[in-house]
Amino acid sequence: MSKFVGAHTSASGGVFNAAKNAKEIGAKAFALFTKNQKRWEAKPLDSETIDKFQRALDDAGILPKHVLPHDSYLINLGHPDEQKLIKSRMAFIDELERCEQLGLERLNFHPGSHLEKLTKKQKEDTELVTEIENKCLDVIAESINIALDKTSGVKAVIENTAGQGSNLGYKFEHLASIIEKVEDKSRVGVCIDTCHMFTAGYDIRTREAYDATWKSFADIVGFEYLSGMHINDSKPPLGSRVDRHHSLGQGEIGLDAFGFIMNDERMDDIPLVLETIDETIWKEEIELLYSLQKEK
Repeated sequence: MSKFVGAHTSASGGVFNAAKNAKEIGAKAFALFTKNQKRWEAKPLDSETIDKFQRALDDAGILPKHVLPHDSYLINLGHPDEQKLIKSRMAFIDELERCEQLGLERLNFHPGSHLEKLTKKQKEDTELVTEIENKCLDVIAESINIALDKTSGVKAVIENTAGQGSNLGYKFEHLASIIEKVEDKSRVGVCIDTCHMFTAGYDIRTREAYDATWKSFADIVGFEYLSGMHINDSKPPLGSRVDRHHSLGQGEIGLDAFGFIMNDERMDDIPLVLETIDETIWKEEIELLYSLQKEK
C-alpha cells in the first residue's frame, strides 16, 4: 500500500521553502500557497524561483502529483456580484498558471459561496435554499470551465466544505453537480477534508459509519475523482456545520477513522495532507499515521 502523507507547509521566503519544510518533517506529500493567500496580486514567478522549487522538490523526494497547492481564500467562483466574480475568475486562472509553471498537476480550491443572508425562516424553506444553491453551483461550474479553457495541464480539485455560512460543497451532491457541468472531466477532481466531511454530517468514526459514508461518496461522486485529502480531526461535533480543525485523536472524530484511511487502498497514491492546528507536532502526526498501517 502506497500512502503519501504530509502537511500544509510554509512557503514564506519563496515557494521552494515549502518543499524544504516538507522534507524536514519527513513528509512524502505537502500543500502550499504559491502566493500570499490574503492578497489578490502576486509577483510573477521568475525562472530562478521555479528552478529552485523543482530542485527542492527533487531533494525532498516528492513527486509533483503528491503536491496539493491551495488557491487564495479571497477567490469566490460563485460570487453573485459580476465584477467581483470576474476578479475571482482572473485570480483563479492566475493560480492555475502558477501551478503549471511550477510543474505541478493540481490546484485545490473551495468551490464558492452564494453570500445570501437568509433569515431563520428562509433557511427552513428547503426549496428556496436548494434554488439558491443550485444557481450558485451553476456559476461555480461556469467559472471552472472558463479557467480550464484558458489554461492547460493542471487539474482543478474541488474541496468539500463544512457548510459554514453560505459556503457550498458540504454535500456530496454539490460536488457531483459541479463535476457534471465541467466540460473537461479529465481536469476536475475532489479533495475530501475529514473535518469538513464530519461537521457537514458524514460520520467516519466507526467501521460501519466509515463504510457507509464512503459508499455514499462512491455512488454520488465517484472515487475516480478523489485527487487528495486533508487529514484533520474536528473540534466541533458531527453535523455542526462549523469549520474548526483539531490535532489527530484529540477531537470529535478520534483515531480509528484515520486508521481506516491509512489502510484503505482507495486513498493510495494521492496527497494526504495534514492541516491540524499544531504544526510543531506535524512530524509526530505523520509518523502516527504511518504507524496505523497494518501489514498485509
